[in-house]
Amino acid sequence: MTHIRKSTVLITGGVSGIGKLMGSKCLHRGATRLLVWDINPDGLQQMRLELSEAGHEVHTWQLNIGDAAQVQQAADAVKDCFGAPDILINNAGIVVGKPFVEHSITEIERTLQVNVLGAMLVTQAFLPAMVARGKGHIVNIASAAGLLPNPRMSVYAASKWALLGWSESLRLELEQTGPQLKVTTVTPSYIDTGMFAGVKAPFLTPILQPDTIAEAILQAVEQNKILLRKPFIVNLLPLLRGLLPTRVFDVVAGQWFGVYTSMNAFTGRPAADTKPTHAT
Repeated sequence: MTHIRKSTVLITGGVSGIGKLMGSKCLHRGATRLLVWDINPDGLQQMRLELSEAGHEVHTWQLNIGDAAQVQQAADAVKDCFGAPDILINNAGIVVGKPFVEHSITEIERTLQVNVLGAMLVTQAFLPAMVARGKGHIVNIASAAGLLPNPRMSVYAASKWALLGWSESLRLELEQTGPQLKVTTVTPSYIDTGMFAGVKAPFLTPILQPDTIAEAILQAVEQNKILLRKPFIVNLLPLLRGLLPTRVFDVVAGQWFGVYTSMNAFTGRPAADTKPTHAT
């Protein structure tokens, strides 16, 4: 069991969405301190004030997790003050949400830097200290988009497929290293945080409420779960893709469940919000 109580928790993309909720819930579970990394300075200041006024110990860093130098500098500061976090939640993520042919090179690079490279850089910065200590829990917020294709999500899906493969491989490596080194990988469907505003929920796949999925993630951490897939139907995706011929799966997912048209009316957050905020 991983104990959130009396732990140091670090969350990337932690000033909004489920990142902010998970941070608050960790503190209410008795975490000693919360470390929040985000690129949004206003959100960081507001979160620090809110939680500090409630009597919690909160420390914030403004940085771009896709920048190796910034990550290393912030990680060194964290380790100098507190050591490596007991629980690291790689939550930061962004989505563009349009056909691949319309993507700019900048959009492609930024999505991969935040969603994939960022999680790897942050983990790499703290992992040696966790291994030396013999204890640590890494939580990677991937996506159900990492389990099946979806039009208008090609770059986002690619980033989450990569994150899923890396996270599971990392888990196996750490299991061979020490029994108290844990990895939990989360693959939620759409979450009602504004990041996926405008999407249409596929059949039997309700849009997840932020508080519900945030609570489920922390329970999964406490129970040392390897995978958390939400909602329940996401558990069937690997089975269906493995059993059904591709064209048949396309009919089931695309026509019956409406997955392949779920992004047709996607708007996402307003541009002013999307630019500074990295939060799933």
